[in-house]
Amino acid sequence: MAIAIEDPSMNRSQTSGIRQAITRSIPSRRDLLRCQSGIALTEFAMAFPILLIFATSGLELTNYALTVKRVGELAVMVSDNASRMGAQSAINNKPVSEAEINDVFIGADLQAANLNLSQKGKIVLSSLQRNEDGGQTIKWQRCFGGGAYQSAYGPEGTGATGTSFVGMGPEDHEVTAAAGTAVMVVEIHYTYKRLMPIITLPLHDITEFSAYNVRDSRDITQVYNTENVTPSTCT
Repeated sequence: MAIAIEDPSMNRSQTSGIRQAITRSIPSRRDLLRCQSGIALTEFAMAFPILLIFATSGLELTNYALTVKRVGELAVMVSDNASRMGAQSAINNKPVSEAEINDVFIGADLQAANLNLSQKGKIVLSSLQRNEDGGQTIKWQRCFGGGAYQSAYGPEGTGATGTSFVGMGPEDHEVTAAAGTAVMVVEIHYTYKRLMPIITLPLHDITEFSAYNVRDSRDITQVYNTENVTPSTCT
């Protein structure tokens, strides 16, 4: 609809020209329907939420996969280092001390860096050995971290007698210790925190398992504490 304000000083031809100019400046409905100048921006605005979900989901899954890999590598490192513990002796089997176990945990915490294991994770180190009846037993067990996780295979002293305790590890693929030696079994449970909690993905807490047989002749009768340090007991 065009509106023209007539000035008494204008003649009819001038008024008519102004009226036509204003009418031409207002687009018609047909022109508006044919206009496509903003269609790209509209399509982007509609697609942006979907693209954002895909991008953030991919970032979250990548971070989760890297965290799983780091926790798994850490479990292998801890069990490997634990298998090498023991003070060198030319006449006796290598004894293991509480201080050496604490050192293994300190090294794991340093290696984990920004995983913040002391708050978000739990390391359970168990010495799997044979009992006097020929069965398997958890001779001793030490822990590090602030999580509430407990060993999936039992506390220290599990399987002390009898043969009902078959070992540690996946069902039907349990790790067992041979006579006169021990296996250092490590379980790490890590509570994964999402980078972007606005999206829902089936990302569970991470639990990794690793086991190494001790490398040298070791005194497996007990853990010594000649340094009088605080043991990393699982309480």
